Amino acid sequence: MLRTLFRRFVKTLLWFAVGSVVLVLLFRVVPPPFTALMIERKVESWFGGEPIDLQRDWQPWDQISDSLKVAVIAGEDQKFPEHWGFDISAIQAAFAHNGRGGSIRGASTLSQQVSKNLFLWSGRSWLRKGLEAWFTALIEVFWPKQRILEVYLNSVEWDDGVFGAEAAARHHFRVSADALSRQQASLLAAVLPNPRVWNASRPSPYVLRRASWIRQQMSQLGGDSYLLGLDHARRAPWAQ
Repeated sequence: MLRTLFRRFVKTLLWFAVGSVVLVLLFRVVPPPFTALMIERKVESWFGGEPIDLQRDWQPWDQISDSLKVAVIAGEDQKFPEHWGFDISAIQAAFAHNGRGGSIRGASTLSQQVSKNLFLWSGRSWLRKGLEAWFTALIEVFWPKQRILEVYLNSVEWDDGVFGAEAAARHHFRVSADALSRQQASLLAAVLPNPRVWNASRPSPYVLRRASWIRQQMSQLGGDSYLLGLDHARRAPWAQ
């Protein structure tokens, strides 16, 4: 009986591995129609008694402001072009900080956030983190960096039920995603750590300071020209 259970377990793992690879390859070329986080928010609203209408309008890479692309990298993951999904130094710093107690610091890269938002549920369980690592590795292997950032910008949450750059630009500033100014882009990037509490169109003093810092970082990275090397900055993992 144990042998049978073990065989079934191995078979299930193999089917999951194959299925997840196929799904990741599919989403390399096909826009994901929805994300796990969108489903989660919808279900939460039903149970909370206040159903929400999800806002999302997928936009291809060329129809999203370059300023927003650079702002998100500057604010969330400045090593994004260089790493293979995991920022080891940031993870070590987060472990050291969290070990001292107090507030919890995360170390998720943009790639990890895409994996979590697209495929998984919220939470801090080891199972969720393990699956996140698996999907992060897959998208880093099978997607170029430009695709990872494109999916991120079309999937990230910018207010309750507001997903993606196009919906966020119209919701907060009444413009399209390709018309976002540098300042508007920095404000959107500034609220990403807590977009359901902070508001890009009605920024608190802290959000304004963070947006100003992000604009400084954008200039230091090289502005829009920084995107030209997005898919050419990584070295092979064994050369790290």
